[in-house]
Amino acid sequence: MSLLSGARPTSTTDGAWPEDFGRALRAEWTKLRTAGETGRLLLLSLALTVAVGCGTAKAVKCPDAGCGLDAVKLALTGLTVGQAVIAVLAVLTVSGEYGTGMIRTTLMAVPNRIAVLAAKATILTAVVLVSGTAAVLTSLLAGRYMLPGNGFTEAHGYAPLTLADGPTLRAAVGSVLYLVLIALLGLGVATAVRDAASAVGIVLGLLYLFPVVMRVVSDPEWQRHLQQISPMTAGLAIQSTVHLHELPIGPWAGLGVLAMWAAVALLVGSLLLRRRDA
Repeated sequence: MSLLSGARPTSTTDGAWPEDFGRALRAEWTKLRTAGETGRLLLLSLALTVAVGCGTAKAVKCPDAGCGLDAVKLALTGLTVGQAVIAVLAVLTVSGEYGTGMIRTTLMAVPNRIAVLAAKATILTAVVLVSGTAAVLTSLLAGRYMLPGNGFTEAHGYAPLTLADGPTLRAAVGSVLYLVLIALLGLGVATAVRDAASAVGIVLGLLYLFPVVMRVVSDPEWQRHLQQISPMTAGLAIQSTVHLHELPIGPWAGLGVLAMWAAVALLVGSLLLRRRDA
């Protein structure tokens, strides 16, 4: 039966991996760069990340020495908003094709479905790396110039934000990787559920529901456990540069938790992609 009729092909792994992956990579790059919403969503994510970071830097005051706030994390606050747009972009990378039926043409051109998913993940990672780097560097630059005006000065124990500082560099690099992992999480969920609205709801629920539940739970031990498994709370621990011993999970370990969420989503998505009809 023809693939265009919706039936599953006889084999989902026909063709050599390098050739299939190369074709899929070129096709995914063409689709992503020609899709009108891609550029708009990336710009929106950048604008929201920087705007929220600037707003936070402008609003928070540190009039006294030792106010105890993390200047780097304040400058990067916008990622909590910008990540939602990245998640939507990742979901549309897959669900948009299912919505239009274009996925059948994609799988006809490249029967190896895992190669198709790997190509989508590779292209998505590349564009989010670029846009995420721009967002993080711009946010830190804005914080460098705005925070001193609100009391975050050397006299109060705050050196100017700079990537020459090890913890700041780690927070910057980790924040970019955080956005990449959010994109891969969205890609995996969208591949598993196909429907755009459902996928967006699941990803945003995973990101923002845990913090809400933490506020409802009164037991400190349960709160700590929830913080340790929450994809957003654990992942954003990578931004912390002060009071690290007070964190429920370490910076890199927290990013590892988010990586596990993304890996599970991609694994489930890839298994369902191989088993189901287009």
